[in-house]
This record gives sequence, structure tokens and C-alpha cells, in this order.
Amino acid sequence: MDLLTAAGTYFAKDYAEARRKFMTACDKAGVKPKSYVNPHAGPNGEELATDVAWFGPEDAKKVLVMVSSTHGVEGFPGSAGQCDWIENGRSRLPAGVGVLIVHAVNPYGFAWLRRCTEEGVDLNRNWVDFSRPLPENPGYEELHDALVPRSLDEATIEAADRKVKAYREQHGETQLNLARSGGQYSRPGGVFFGGREPTWARRTLERIIADYRLAERDLVAVVDYHTGLGPFGYGEPIADHTPGSVNVKRALAWYGESVTQPRLGTSSSVPKTGLAEYGWERLLGEKVTFVALEYGTYQPPRGMQVLRQDHWLHNETNVDWNDPTTKRIKAEIRAHFAPQMLDWQEMVLFRSRQIQRQALEGLAAA
Repeated sequence: MDLLTAAGTYFAKDYAEARRKFMTACDKAGVKPKSYVNPHAGPNGEELATDVAWFGPEDAKKVLVMVSSTHGVEGFPGSAGQCDWIENGRSRLPAGVGVLIVHAVNPYGFAWLRRCTEEGVDLNRNWVDFSRPLPENPGYEELHDALVPRSLDEATIEAADRKVKAYREQHGETQLNLARSGGQYSRPGGVFFGGREPTWARRTLERIIADYRLAERDLVAVVDYHTGLGPFGYGEPIADHTPGSVNVKRALAWYGESVTQPRLGTSSSVPKTGLAEYGWERLLGEKVTFVALEYGTYQPPRGMQVLRQDHWLHNETNVDWNDPTTKRIKAEIRAHFAPQMLDWQEMVLFRSRQIQRQALEGLAAA
């Protein structure tokens, strides 16, 4: 299927449709997914689940894992890329290589158009050792009330923006990004909150890793779909493994010079705490090569505004799905993290197919 047709076929209007498209694609392929049902319901009472499908030989020593919706609302392009592979890329699966597709690892965030989980936690900051002292982020503490104000009235927002601007002028853009998005563990209800314990989504992914015996495989490539950073429509493969490690050297060999590394300052992302990548590495060691495939949308200040509104909505209201304010806020966060423009969607699938091909070729040749 050509890219334009695929873009018009696999992008869904909401979580429920994305799940139906995924299930339909699996059914056509003769594969029955395993469902890990979330204890919460969607905004219209629909069941929420992480659905997992395996393709290829069950005893494959090399496996590509594709993960969608780590950040909930960012799940639309990941789901589309997964469905696209099942229907258009599966026939080119190399001999001896398996593919594990994890659809909607954070189904609550996907359905409710939130970046966080039902616990209000950023899943991609949740992979820390909670038996040890949690990381501190004094910059976030200074900015919390400006990043997540108690009101969205004009005077409050203007004061909040002035505070953020003053922090930027004093500390610089990089330090602002570290303070805002690096991860914080002190303010439930705040942005990029890493939690106080493992979330349902983290525990579920750990179960999936165990259920499919990924630690017993020889080599595992993980592609985790994300949106919101970088140039519009461009898919940046971000490797946050330790620079110079076997893991990151393999990423560079497979995906080429487009691989970026936050810890070297080459990425649109800054270094962060509690990334899923670190959890995979703890469980699989040098066997895993993980990239976050980050698709650019709009500029970070716009992202800050839509997240501010969404956190206010869930912190300060009962979230009436039919209320005009809720509809407006949800439409804006959806538009920022998953633009519903055909050109953006076409670019997403182009890069998705390219990264999938590179991963499978790399695994087959290793």
C-alpha cells in the first residue's frame, strides 16, 4: 500500500477505533492478540487494554518490539505504524526474527487524551528504583506553580508566563527544559511526575517482557513511538543508552547518523530520569537496543500550554467529557501531539517503515 493510502487508512480518530484497527489487522494476519485489561474505563465507558501480538517463530532468538502510547495521547502515530507493518511489512519479516507489537501500553492516557497514566504519572519517568531515594529536581520545584497553575484566568496565566520567562532568562533554555521535563517526584498532579511507585502500565510491560521471555533472547530491538519534539513530521531516533556502550553502538550501526543522544547534547530531547529505556536495559542488559522514535509537531511553548491546560482540567475539575471546556482542551492536546493532517501522517509512516526495515535488517545480520 502506498504511503498516502496507508496514512488515510491506519490513523484512528480515538483510542477505541485505534484498538479496532489493530485487532482487525491482527485478525487478517491470523494472529490473536493477548490483552492485558486495564482496571479503568475510557471516557465513554469502553474497555481499556494493552493488546500484544507476536509474529514469526515463537523460538526466535532475535526480536523487534514496537511499543505505542507510552505517552497516551501520542499513541495515534504508533498505532498507525504498527497496523501498517502488520498489513504491509509483515511479508518481509526475515527468517528467524520475531516481532512483538505492544499496542497502547498506556491505554488510559490514549483514551482520555492525556500524556500521563491513570495515576497521573509520566510513564517515561516511572522507571526508577523506588527502594532508593528519588531524584530531586529543584528547578521544577521553583516553577511548579507556573507550570501547573490553579486557575486558567488571564491574570494567572500572564503571571505564570512571566515566571517561566524569568527562569529562562536567568538559567537558559536547556536548564529550563531540564527543570520542566527532566522528571520530578515531589509534585503529584504536576507535569512529568515520575510517581511514587511503579504504575499499572510499567508493571504490565514488565509482565509482557517476562511472558514473552525477552530476557532469554539473544538480541532485542525496541522502537518506542513518541511525538512532540523536533521538526514537524520528522522522526528522530533517540538513543539514551550510555554513550559509547554496546547498546548505542548497535543503534548507530542499524539506524545510521540520524541517531541522536541526549547525554551528548545532540538530540531535541534533554537527559531525563526514569526512562523506559533504563528499565529495558536493567532487565536485558547489553542484549537490548532501544530507540525512542520521536516525531516533531509544534514548538515546545505550545506543548507547555496544552499540558498546563490538561493538568488543570484533571486537577481542578470533574472532567465532564461533554463540557465545552473539556472538549476544547482535549482537542488542543490532541492537535499538538497527534496532528490530524495527512502530510504529517504520511511523513510519520515513511519514517516508521524506514526504521522498521533498518531494525529488522540489523537484527537479521547480527
